Amino acid sequence: MSSTLFTFTGARVVDPASGRDEIANVVVEGDRIAAVGEDSRGLRIDADGLVAAPGLVDLHVHLREPGGEDAETVASGTRAAALGGFTAVCPMANTQPVCDHVGVVEQVLRLARDAGHCDVYPVGAITRDLAGAELAELGSMAAIGVNCFSDDGHPVQSAQVMRRALAYAKTWDAIICNHSEEATLTAGAQLNEGEASTRLGLAGWPHEAEEIVVVRDLILAEGLGARLHVPHVSTAGTVELVRAAKARGVRVTAEATPHHFALTDARAEGYDAVNKVNPPLRTDADVAAVRAGLADGTIDAIATDHAPHAPEHKEQAWLHAPCGMLGLETVLAVTLTELVHTGVLTLAQAVEKLSTGPARTRDIAGHGGPIAPGQPANLVLFDPEARWRVDAAKLASRSRNNPFDGAELRGQVLHTVLRGRFTTRDGETVEVGEPAGARA
Repeated sequence: MSSTLFTFTGARVVDPASGRDEIANVVVEGDRIAAVGEDSRGLRIDADGLVAAPGLVDLHVHLREPGGEDAETVASGTRAAALGGFTAVCPMANTQPVCDHVGVVEQVLRLARDAGHCDVYPVGAITRDLAGAELAELGSMAAIGVNCFSDDGHPVQSAQVMRRALAYAKTWDAIICNHSEEATLTAGAQLNEGEASTRLGLAGWPHEAEEIVVVRDLILAEGLGARLHVPHVSTAGTVELVRAAKARGVRVTAEATPHHFALTDARAEGYDAVNKVNPPLRTDADVAAVRAGLADGTIDAIATDHAPHAPEHKEQAWLHAPCGMLGLETVLAVTLTELVHTGVLTLAQAVEKLSTGPARTRDIAGHGGPIAPGQPANLVLFDPEARWRVDAAKLASRSRNNPFDGAELRGQVLHTVLRGRFTTRDGETVEVGEPAGARA
């Protein structure tokens, strides 16, 4: 259900972009916010006990289409995103064919417009076919609005290629996001190198494999004055490297996933491959460092790295299963449960990491707030206290590989609004009569 004029009444408005945190009504007229305060017009929707925040923004998702429709489609992935409170997501380029030219970018945008669940900002590949050798068509993709490039899942091993990519991207003040993994250290690796991998007989994945690449990329970005984004930070060493680089003025941003601030390599006990991910789950000390990095601003955003896999692929023996976890429908609740209700972050800080921060990191206009008159009505309303149990079989994603399956979480999305139209209402998907649109 949607309305051209309605009011959320009595919500706690948490808006990091303006610093607002107060009980207020939010009036939506057309695709814009008309008023925030005591005003009330049109249909009244009771939001007592709910938090009204800018719609969430995910910098790192895998929607699989084209080529991986058995695991996810743009339609199913963006539906899951809307149910999770997202109004904008950034799908990675490792599709089939690879999103390394304008044709695939335009295909993803068309699919997103047809689905209408949330805005989609495709990430272009750094190199052709993710091969790490020849640069992809960065210029033509930038010309239609792509401002972030990544070979996610395929680290750019060549320092020369990485330097060229950073220099070229700087032409448009675009962002290079390199998967941080020194592949010669991770050949055959299965689990974080440490006590758990030794006990379970799984080949170790050393933390240095991440940190070596981060060091190199930070040096290159600093020398060129280029923008670098560090994805899925998972080690204490990486947190410290990013913290020190920011102190020097390097143009670097970083993200962390819910599984890297909530889970450890101890989850591998029992060899359930749902816990197999790249980079791997790390130690208690690494989790603590990632949490500290989120709290002190070293890490700018929480991103899901939503990585669906069809059950016939993921539900195999650990050695044969692919890496990846779902996250779109559970990330808000995991963040509230693990970080807010435990005192690691304030509610405003959590909203910042899930919405305002990622929108700022990727220069996504119209998302992340502020919640103010005249601004686009991109909103999420959630109950921060509601308790619910995750049932992976009931998720909107085509896949089921969610590591929080069966867990009781605290915090639930009720409504998601995209430019004044409901995409989620009372926790249920709303199919939009007219496409809600997509943006490059």
